[in-house]
Amino acid sequence: MLDDAILAEAEGGRSQGIYPLHAFNRIAQGLGKLRGCIFARMRSTAAILALVALTVSSPLSAQEITYEIVDVDADHAGDGGERMLQSEAAAIPQGIAAYGPFRVLDDGHAALVDVTDARSPAQFAAMLKDFPGIGMIEMIECPGTEDDLANLRLGRMIREKGIATHVPAGGSVRSGGVELFLAGARRYADAGAEFAVHSWMDDTGLEPDDYAANAPENRRYIVYYEQMGMSAVEARAFYAMTNSVPFESAHWFGAREMGLWVALDRAGA
Repeated sequence: MLDDAILAEAEGGRSQGIYPLHAFNRIAQGLGKLRGCIFARMRSTAAILALVALTVSSPLSAQEITYEIVDVDADHAGDGGERMLQSEAAAIPQGIAAYGPFRVLDDGHAALVDVTDARSPAQFAAMLKDFPGIGMIEMIECPGTEDDLANLRLGRMIREKGIATHVPAGGSVRSGGVELFLAGARRYADAGAEFAVHSWMDDTGLEPDDYAANAPENRRYIVYYEQMGMSAVEARAFYAMTNSVPFESAHWFGAREMGLWVALDRAGA
C-alpha cells in the first residue's frame, strides 16, 4: 500500500489542476515514487485484463505468468520513436560481412547484434542482395530500435522474405527487437533466451496511454501483430502486456512465457 501522507499530498495537488493522471512526467520530483507505484498498478491491471482475454481465446494461455518489473536505463525517443533497453552484452560474432546491425555468419544465416535505426531496412535489403540464401536470423544481442517506424518496416521485410528468427541460449531480445523476433516466418527460442518489453515513448514524451486506444499511434502496433499471425484478440492482449510497464522500466521473461503469447516452432523452458 502507498503511504497515506503521500497519497493525500498527491490528491490535493491533482484537485488544484497540477497533477493530471495522463501526464506524470510533469509532476514534482518529490512525487516520483508515487508515479512509479501508480503506473505499476494501472499498467498491471491492463496486463491482467489482457491475460484474461487471451485465456478465453487460447488454451495455451491458461498458464500462470509471473511478472518481473525492474527499472532500467531507457533512452528517450527520437524522430521515429525509440525503444531500447541496455543489458549485459552477449558475445558478438564477427561474421564474414557486416550490414549495419546484421552480421552474415554463412550463406544461410545472419545474426542481429545491435540496435536498428532508419537505415536498417536498406541495410537488410543490401545484405539479402549479396547473400540471397539467408533463411534464418540469429538474434544474439538486440537492444531495440532508434526508429520504431523503420523497425516495423524491417519486420515486414523479414516476414515477406520468409526468414526464420532464432533466439539461442544467452541471446537477448529487448524492446523494439521483440517486433523483429515476431516477424520470423518460423520462430525459435531456446532455453536461456531472454526477452524484455516496455511501453514506447514518442519524441514529444507521450506514451500509449496518452493516446486513444484506436489512435494511429496505437493501432500501428496492433495491425503489425495481426500481420505477424496473431488474431485480433491476441494482438490487443500482447500489446497491452508490452505496455503494462512504463517506458523507463521493463518486464523480463524467457522462452516459455513468450510461447504463451505467440506461436513458437520451438520454445525452451
